Amino acid sequence: MEKETVYDVAIVGGGPAGLSAALWLARYLHSVVLVDSGDPRNWETRGVNGFLGSHGIKSPDLRKRGREDAERFGAKLVADVVDNVDNVNGERFVLGLRSGQKLESRRLLLAIGIKDVWPRVGGLSDCYGETAHVCPDCDGFEAKDKKTVVVGAGRKAVGMALSLANWTSKIVICTNGEAAAMEQPLIDKLEALNIPVLEAKIDKISSENREIRCMNLEGGMSLDCEQLFFAIGQYPADDLGVQLKCKRNDLGLIEIDAHYHTSVLNVFAAGDIVPGPQLAVAAAADGAIAALAIHASLVPAARKLD
Repeated sequence: MEKETVYDVAIVGGGPAGLSAALWLARYLHSVVLVDSGDPRNWETRGVNGFLGSHGIKSPDLRKRGREDAERFGAKLVADVVDNVDNVNGERFVLGLRSGQKLESRRLLLAIGIKDVWPRVGGLSDCYGETAHVCPDCDGFEAKDKKTVVVGAGRKAVGMALSLANWTSKIVICTNGEAAAMEQPLIDKLEALNIPVLEAKIDKISSENREIRCMNLEGGMSLDCEQLFFAIGQYPADDLGVQLKCKRNDLGLIEIDAHYHTSVLNVFAAGDIVPGPQLAVAAAADGAIAALAIHASLVPAARKLD
């Protein structure tokens, strides 16, 4: 850096959680820097559903509006990747960016999000984000009365199928060559709803204008399909939580308290990287609540009541 600048808050991640926090913290008159890699999880989705006042908005448009709002109140946005972070003393964090730049802050908010583990299936990229999804809460309504296939195995696939039964009775589970791995109580639930389970491997997904038409399985079987949901694995978008030694749960998500404070002093986390619903509107709320807590931690003692 040309001169030493220590920001009040550094935010890693420019999705709804990070941008919401940047907006709120800037309105509190804190110096804020937000670093975003520009590789969001939901970039290709047809629209962000359930976001009050902006239902169906495209993810790039929502982010663009969020950036404009944050910058209008003074937040600094940096397009880069944070490769490493050094917790100097709990009051000073040094972020090493891929470009070689370093940023320093008194507080740190991780809004890094998660990544989905998509299977290698031919034709999937042609309909991903349009008629192929991972979140029944976000996109289940679009499956209303439509022929829907859930790709996955075990309890996770069963849970997704049961969730989608709220909108459609035309559901098939395909394990894509894996063993079904379902105990009898799970099988009983599926049978009661007439949801079959196929263990054949997927050969190819056929679509037209990004609308899925059918799923071709090995062995020659063709399965009619209008909506596709994947019960897949997920992982944190980067390892900053590991570097900082934040406490995490069995899924690798960062554990927080009611104020979005992690187990590490002055490190906060919000959005999909913390346990809870993976909804854009929830992530935005996370960011706002975390911002309030971060602001409170920065208020000097002279301005606080005992």
